[in-house]
Amino acid sequence: MKKLGIVITDGVGFRNFVMSDFLTEARLQFDTIIIYSGLPISAYPADLQSTSTIKELDVFVEGKWTWFFRKWKELAHLQHYKSFYGMKDNLKSGYPKTISARSLLVKIIYFFTQRVHSSASILFVEKLQFLSFSKHRIAKEYLRLLQEDQPTHIFFTHQRPSYLAPFLYAAIQSQIPVSSFIFSWDNLASKGRMLGTFDYFLVWSDLMKKELLYFYPNVKEEQVRVVGTPQFEPYMMDKYKTEKQDFYAKFNLKESQKIICFSCADASIGANDPVVIRTIANAMRENKIGIPCQLVVRTSPAEEPERFAAIQKEFPEIIWNTPKWILTRENHAESWSQRIPSEEDIMDLRSLLEYVDLNINMCSTMSLDFMLFDKPVINTVFGNPENGLYDDQRFLGYDHFKKVVESQSVTIAKNPTELIDQIKEALINPLARTKERKAMIDLQISKKLNRTSQRIATTLSQWNDRK
Repeated sequence: MKKLGIVITDGVGFRNFVMSDFLTEARLQFDTIIIYSGLPISAYPADLQSTSTIKELDVFVEGKWTWFFRKWKELAHLQHYKSFYGMKDNLKSGYPKTISARSLLVKIIYFFTQRVHSSASILFVEKLQFLSFSKHRIAKEYLRLLQEDQPTHIFFTHQRPSYLAPFLYAAIQSQIPVSSFIFSWDNLASKGRMLGTFDYFLVWSDLMKKELLYFYPNVKEEQVRVVGTPQFEPYMMDKYKTEKQDFYAKFNLKESQKIICFSCADASIGANDPVVIRTIANAMRENKIGIPCQLVVRTSPAEEPERFAAIQKEFPEIIWNTPKWILTRENHAESWSQRIPSEEDIMDLRSLLEYVDLNINMCSTMSLDFMLFDKPVINTVFGNPENGLYDDQRFLGYDHFKKVVESQSVTIAKNPTELIDQIKEALINPLARTKERKAMIDLQISKKLNRTSQRIATTLSQWNDRK
């Protein structure tokens, strides 16, 4: 009997693998589906609970030694690849600025890993990390759970959350093959180490496969399969489509005016969002764009929209789309991870992608979302070390985003004048960069959106049969 265990860690994983066609396709390939969930069981729809087994994972909290070895492993990985701008920038931004006991310990790890960061040393420290929690109550509980369920393959929908390391350890100890999906386009070239060692990997593109083999030299080519990403698959599903007249009515939009959508980052990296929104809103008020426009602002699903309260009061003409993500659990250490999208929100997002005339964002994955619908995209980076704003221009040096800049599939606005000029250009000639946008999509997502879930489920089934 083929039993697939699916590890869903957060709301984004829920969107990608529950709200797409993945579970439907997986049921065609496996006799039994077991979801090991970092979300409460109540987050899942009733019809899914009747067709799949859902087991809520106890939350693992790292002990001191586990934290120490995990931090050592992650920093050594960044040090090993610090020739990549994103890795170097994460090292710089993560360096402690206080003198607490933990900060001093991190500084010691920084000092040591500057000198010792070989691939062999990283794998050795990972063994120490796993050994440190091998006797932990939750690790033993996970071992018992897998012995009871006996899945024949375990699929992690995210490769990075460190709190899942004990579950990966339990799977390895139980000699169950494990695979992982690489979560996002920037994870390999700018983020820290994966949570552990997997047998197989699913990636978005040929580019991502090349990156994976470079950053993880112990991985062999036959362990990696290019499948695309289910992140965008709902845009192909009829259930999430909204008719144009219904979209205009819901958001109280005028058909006689162009629609500009600004999509926000979360506060940690989107500190300049209010500056950009004011720039656009003032330009519209003062008729600097020269074309009748209306502005829709979509806030980040990772936060509440309170930080924009002053702008909402100052510019009542702005239309706001606050993502309808439902908080499934209170008092969680990572509360953002416990938010899941509603079907209504996916419909709202899809309609924005389809019907607006222009998207503006700060170097976000949302650039790809809008490119899929051949919409012009402007990336705003108003901040640098000299002008007192949050330094978002540094993201232009990140390896994944350098490719976007060099492709000319988007325009880059470093100040209000450039932004207004680029808005005019995009609205007057929206198809000017169609060829470049298509090339960028082909580079970042090497497979067609339709049948993404089928490809993933079929690949997992093939890997299951290898054992």
